[in-house]
Amino acid sequence: MTAEATIANEEAWSAVMRRDRTFDGRFVTGVLSTGIYCRPSCAARHPARKNVRFYSDGDAARQDGLRACKRCAPDDVSRDEGAVAKALMLMKAGEGNLSLDQLAEATGYSPTHFQRVFKRNVGLTPAAFQRAVRRERAGEELAVADSVTDAIYAAGYNAPSRFYEDGKERLGMTASAWKNGGEGVTIHWAVIDTTLGAMLVGATQKGVCRLSFNEGPEELERRFPSAELIEGGEEFGALLAQVVSAVEQPGTANDIPLDVKGTAFQEAVWKELRRIPPGETRSYAEIAASVGKPKAVRAAGSANGANNVAVLIPCHRVVRSDGSLGGYAYGLEVKRKLLEKEQ
Repeated sequence: MTAEATIANEEAWSAVMRRDRTFDGRFVTGVLSTGIYCRPSCAARHPARKNVRFYSDGDAARQDGLRACKRCAPDDVSRDEGAVAKALMLMKAGEGNLSLDQLAEATGYSPTHFQRVFKRNVGLTPAAFQRAVRRERAGEELAVADSVTDAIYAAGYNAPSRFYEDGKERLGMTASAWKNGGEGVTIHWAVIDTTLGAMLVGATQKGVCRLSFNEGPEELERRFPSAELIEGGEEFGALLAQVVSAVEQPGTANDIPLDVKGTAFQEAVWKELRRIPPGETRSYAEIAASVGKPKAVRAAGSANGANNVAVLIPCHRVVRSDGSLGGYAYGLEVKRKLLEKEQ
């Protein structure tokens, strides 16, 4: 590349061919035969590969005599990123909810356009992001507050009922249980043989909270020292059968309920992992870009590694940019077998 983007030509061309919006802002596509440069996601007809050169940004492309495409307006990407950055700062600093209208006014966009820009860059709507921020704050406060109620108000909720309503989809365990290592929570578990080796499965009433390989119940004891651990159980048996099927027959895991929690960034990464179709892979860089943080490649890798439910959140589908497997908590052989099953 010339003054060019920090990604490989092959990866850039692949992003252009699938019009991948997550790469907008990471580079521009210079079309030498027409003298214009575009976003990777430009809807115009694809140029011949021999006529394409990739640049790090519009300035670099203009130095080669190219002009911006009027259809996709590639130079507006930086404005979008600035608007999103400002909104993120306002939401993280605020103690209460900011409405879509307030955020749009602060960034100079219409509400509808800002919502679209924000979701494309962050992977969540502004409202969902603010809920995630409050949940993250609540987790931090629960670790140090004298009471659950104090933690709820310190996290920015105006009433305990809003916290519990906000947490129905994500938290699973109650606030007290979250703070006290699973206190008052019952976790059913089993270790079962699979074609990938011994598999540990643990589940609360809400859903699977742990799926790992070559581990025993002591791992659940370490993670949830105050929970009641019960081996087996009739209702758990039905869920376990679903989990085994998901491991042995890839692509059948989407309906299995989960009980997991993480930071806003981790949850955004996990959401993107569940969007990767069986048989396909993504690079750590692609995952970082898909959640609106193209420079946070290492953080995306860390979020990938923080996944507590292997296979159900398919972190095995993330590989290095050069196509090599990278790492995996349960060994590369397990990762290789999972990917082979999905082929």
